[in-house]
Amino acid sequence: MKWQGREGSSNVGRGSSGGGPVKIGGVGLLLLVIVYSLFGGNPRDIINEQNRTQQEQQVNNSEKASSKEVEEVEKMLSVVLKDTEDVWHEKFSEINKTYEEPKLHFFEGAVSTGCGNADKNVGPFYCSLDQTIYMDVTFYNMLTQKLGADGGDYAMAYVLAHEVGHHVQKELGILDRVHNIQRRLNEKDANKYSVALETQADYFAGVFSYYIKEKGYLEEGDIEEAISAVQSVGDDHIQKMGQGYVQPEKFTHGSSELRNEWFQRGFKYHDFEHADSFGEMGLRIQ
Repeated sequence: MKWQGREGSSNVGRGSSGGGPVKIGGVGLLLLVIVYSLFGGNPRDIINEQNRTQQEQQVNNSEKASSKEVEEVEKMLSVVLKDTEDVWHEKFSEINKTYEEPKLHFFEGAVSTGCGNADKNVGPFYCSLDQTIYMDVTFYNMLTQKLGADGGDYAMAYVLAHEVGHHVQKELGILDRVHNIQRRLNEKDANKYSVALETQADYFAGVFSYYIKEKGYLEEGDIEEAISAVQSVGDDHIQKMGQGYVQPEKFTHGSSELRNEWFQRGFKYHDFEHADSFGEMGLRIQ
């Protein structure tokens, strides 16, 4: 992605903001936590659950990054956030709505959020209560080394664009409606709404990618990097890695194929009209 020398967002902050770490145990659980929180769901639920766990997660040295590498990724993501602001201001104006920009907060180790305390093992997430995306950029190494994504700068751009997609849902009133519906459902039915939320956020990431292409910022192989990242966080892929078999009834984010399908759908149509993942799955949110 062509980002060097371009303007970054002013909605970026950094620091731990206090708060203790969330403790988790075991690589299998780590993968499940990542797939839950990486692209949405209800961060408060997963964070509170992890606060009850007492085992420490050992950090693999291969997941560490130098301060220079971290600074470079953060600069790139600041530019990506500015691009999302430009894209969604334009898209919201088309439907006569105002887009309120989210914040992006980088942290190392642990952070205190409007949704509770979290540590780096929780992965990037959007907290709707303070309308902020939280990200430890060393997650990139987890994405490539443990989840098998091909890597590249646009893989991380996709991660951020997806989280911004959840903010778009918040701005449209979708996120709050879905969370209210989920509170009245059993786990199996609530999971169906979670899958629809996640695939719609993938759609919005595809919309963003289309406009970045139109502006001439994409480089050869960028879309392939995004697709690889999408597929690496499919429920079926994560379950195979974590437990060796797939349980579709436990899906909360969608299969690799479904998530890729909605990302590419957003890239193809780049509008709001084709974004109704809920209707496509026979779910009502009105």
